[in-house]
Amino acid sequence: MLPRIAIVGRPNVGKSTLFNRLAGRKLAIVDDTPGVTRDRKEVEARLGHRPVLLLDTAGLEEAPPDTVAGRMRASSEIAIRQADLVLFVTDARAGLTPSDRAFAAWLRRQSVPVLLIANKTEGRAGGMAAMEAYELGLGDPVAISAEHGEGIADLYTTAIGMLPEEEDPEAQERDRPLRLAIVGRPNAGKSTLLNALVGEERMITGPEPGLTRDAVAVEWTDETGGKVRLVDTAGMRKKARISEHLEQMSVGATISALKEAEVAVLVLDATLGMDEQDLRIARLAEREGRAVVIAYNKWDAVEDRAAARRALEDVLQASLAQLKGITVVALSAMTGKGVERLMPAVRQTVERWNRRIPTGELNRWFEAAVARHAPPLVDGRRVKLRYATMPKARPPTVAVFGPRAEDLPEDYRRYLVNSFREAFDMPGVPIRLHGRGGKNPFVGE
Repeated sequence: MLPRIAIVGRPNVGKSTLFNRLAGRKLAIVDDTPGVTRDRKEVEARLGHRPVLLLDTAGLEEAPPDTVAGRMRASSEIAIRQADLVLFVTDARAGLTPSDRAFAAWLRRQSVPVLLIANKTEGRAGGMAAMEAYELGLGDPVAISAEHGEGIADLYTTAIGMLPEEEDPEAQERDRPLRLAIVGRPNAGKSTLLNALVGEERMITGPEPGLTRDAVAVEWTDETGGKVRLVDTAGMRKKARISEHLEQMSVGATISALKEAEVAVLVLDATLGMDEQDLRIARLAEREGRAVVIAYNKWDAVEDRAAARRALEDVLQASLAQLKGITVVALSAMTGKGVERLMPAVRQTVERWNRRIPTGELNRWFEAAVARHAPPLVDGRRVKLRYATMPKARPPTVAVFGPRAEDLPEDYRRYLVNSFREAFDMPGVPIRLHGRGGKNPFVGE
């Protein structure tokens, strides 16, 4: 298992900027607005030669436990207790505050190693400003500028020396988790579902709309199949409603999460049904080639369940043919009822998404499909299809070869895709079909 490094500190000291710097790419939303980060965000990264798991946390604030700030602090404290190393970040430019001193005192009582970071030390006075951090009693501060990259090499060297011994790389590869993104509209219950799956309050939830602003990852061991890397994403609103700068960045984080995932769980509010925005999200996941499972949430609040199922099936058949046969799991994330059926459905869908069909079996299907329904004429000439191969899975991809195969009409491509899906039992996964004209590349081998 990778060593876990938690980045903590009060709001607006540059934790997310440091997280992005150490991750090597912009993953956490960074903005001048205090409190942008509300949940723990995880990503695999490297500190020099050492692979690690970075955790970006919400700002540590003194607040009642039933407020958003209080729930953010509780989430950050859990991350600290689970970490192998804590990077406690202060703002050297602003100087120490009572909050810095209070949380430093709390950290001194914990059993986890702490590395003190004095951020924003760029310029002539930066080094002198970092000296004040000695008052916190957490050892020598490492002076850095996360925004400009200054002092990061010193941070690497010091942090690596404080980590536990490195594991065998082959063991790390065997333990690589299934990557799963939880997507959907705002307030559909995505964060509540993640908490129900993990079994702890990892995500900040509540009646306030738009609590999740970033794509937040958490690793978890699923009883049915091993490790899972869950990513809870900010809800995607209609384009006309995406006006605030922060929300535009949230949509970008959702799309990035989909690109990195293997399977997407689309969370629908069963009391509202599936609307055009839900379809847009499903099509985006399909376009990215991801397996998709629908979590039909808030099922306990639905009065006419038969009508709700019929309505969903009608929308799926009429508007989401490219994911024909998609698995739907009715559940209640709030009560936990039905949640145990979700991960087995996800594992089954991922197995289909990963499946490769042997060439002989594939061509027996292909010959039967072409004999049953011959390709149509294109510009007065018939397209002659000779054979098929499956160059890749994830998602299943079929290439059909023959003179002018690239000119196959869209309706005939759909026929072949649907026939392939039915023949090899691949409901609910995107299938790619490419026509390849020209010579048989295997002739003469």
